[in-house]
Amino acid sequence: MTMDQTESGPGGCGCLTPEQVRVLREHGTERPGSSPLNDEKRPGEYRCAGCGAALFSSTAKYDSGSGWPSFTQALPGAVATTTDTSHGMTRTEVHCAHCHGHLGHVFPDGPPPTGQRYCMNGIVLTFVPHDGGVGA
Repeated sequence: MTMDQTESGPGGCGCLTPEQVRVLREHGTERPGSSPLNDEKRPGEYRCAGCGAALFSSTAKYDSGSGWPSFTQALPGAVATTTDTSHGMTRTEVHCAHCHGHLGHVFPDGPPPTGQRYCMNGIVLTFVPHDGGVGA
């Protein structure tokens, strides 16, 4: 799947909002504190809103105080990274390994055991609780 196909959303439903397209395709960022996923505490899985690929387990989620959903690690093979030198700084940008949609950035200031903080835009994640229901 290419970045152009992310507009289709999971299963080709055409259900991505303009804001999701802005973040996934144009490397945008949502406002801090705006994602309902910040308060999500149930066990489950976080998936890419662009293609439905599993990205993070709820067991890796923690409250970083940053205003964005944060994780200590991604699921194996779920994400890829590139160097982002925009905005006068060097950061590590995180993309969905399947559709290449922009998810956020990873920083080396997270808690043990990984020391990583995957700071993700909640608007481009969908939460699927382990009970099989659909989350935010």
